[in-house]
Amino acid sequence: MTPFGEAVRKLRARKGVSQKQMAAALNVSPAYLSALEHGKRGLPTFDLLQRIAGYFNIIWDEAEELFLLARASDPRVVIDTAGLPPEYTAFANRLAGRIRNLDSAALAELAATLENLGKADGKAS
Repeated sequence: MTPFGEAVRKLRARKGVSQKQMAAALNVSPAYLSALEHGKRGLPTFDLLQRIAGYFNIIWDEAEELFLLARASDPRVVIDTAGLPPEYTAFANRLAGRIRNLDSAALAELAATLENLGKADGKAS
């Protein structure tokens, strides 16, 4: 499940609707909606995101958060290392090859490292 999928599932639970009901209202297939929630499809279109926000009648701040979660839930991430030293490309490829084997502790450690780097740079991670 992706962060976006988890948010949509919570919204559905809050409204008391099934995936099938939501899919029918949005004019998408239940299979597509399920695949989107589980990260087996790419990012939803902006149009679909707007329809989801409208379907749940959520306020702008909550809709914006949902849109950010959608962007952070792309299951097919591309890391552009063009123009960087070779060790950056090697690292990105090693991470891609091993990410499925990370346990939650290793993932938390890497996430904390990235968060700390963002703070040091004065950027949000």
